[in-house]
Amino acid sequence: METRPDLELRHLAAIDAVATEGTFGRAADRLGYTQSAVSQQIARLERAVGAPVFDRPGGPRPVELTPLGAVLLHHARDVLGRVDSAIRDIERFRAGETGTIRVGTFQSASNAILPAIVGRLRSEHPDVEIRLVESDLDEELWNRLGEGDLDVSFVVGDIRDGFESRLLLADPFVLIAPDGEFPPGALTVPEFIDRPLIGQQDNSCQRLNEAGLRAAGGEPRYVFRTNDNGTVLAMVRSGMGVAVLPLLCIDPDDHRVELHDIDPPISSRVISIAWREGRTLSPIAERFVDLATETGQEVGDRLAPIDR
Repeated sequence: METRPDLELRHLAAIDAVATEGTFGRAADRLGYTQSAVSQQIARLERAVGAPVFDRPGGPRPVELTPLGAVLLHHARDVLGRVDSAIRDIERFRAGETGTIRVGTFQSASNAILPAIVGRLRSEHPDVEIRLVESDLDEELWNRLGEGDLDVSFVVGDIRDGFESRLLLADPFVLIAPDGEFPPGALTVPEFIDRPLIGQQDNSCQRLNEAGLRAAGGEPRYVFRTNDNGTVLAMVRSGMGVAVLPLLCIDPDDHRVELHDIDPPISSRVISIAWREGRTLSPIAERFVDLATETGQEVGDRLAPIDR
């Protein structure tokens, strides 16, 4: 079995300092050691490699590298340079100035929450790489989060075992109807449940939506389903039917449709930011969670029910 020489960083730093300064005394001043300490480091280095690395002519003449010393110095400077680079990268990483964060998201979070977070994060740390994975399938986001493919993810509903989270906001469900379809004000489920409904495909929001409608005594009749929020709104504008969606999925300034509170309300969907339990988050991921919490609070404060 090959035995490697017992080389240490302080040995490599010593040969670099002596070669640069030309004397053991000046090398000691550079390193902040005593001259005898530098001599000991070089002696240990020579024992480790099995041959002298410096010729010592004595007197005022500078020491000179041996041929082996020249080879070793080349590698020593390469290693020391890499260590210095690693230390700088570690310091920047710990300060949250660099790194990569992988974020799971879904359509409405991408539209209404994520841009503000990304904008602030990029402003604070322009060298950070943000990778986004968007999916309308709750199971995919949970699985990828659990498998370590994502650092954090926006999620809807109850937090599963094995994960930690921060609550961001509660997002109320509202009725969306063609302009002028109903009188202004809140509507009960029986007042609109007989109308054709535009719905989403199977996901946690749609399941919560349908459960709320049924709990209020109505059986929804869907004529079209899509997971694209813009398509839902377009179909409502066309007069194809009405829709029940979380308020975060809707542009409240779109006056081509009318929004109504549902009375009594369907339970709001709860949006959180989650990560795997016991996993150490990077400084940039911790900052993302903090920004998500702040932004979620700000967005939630603006989600007052709107009737028009």
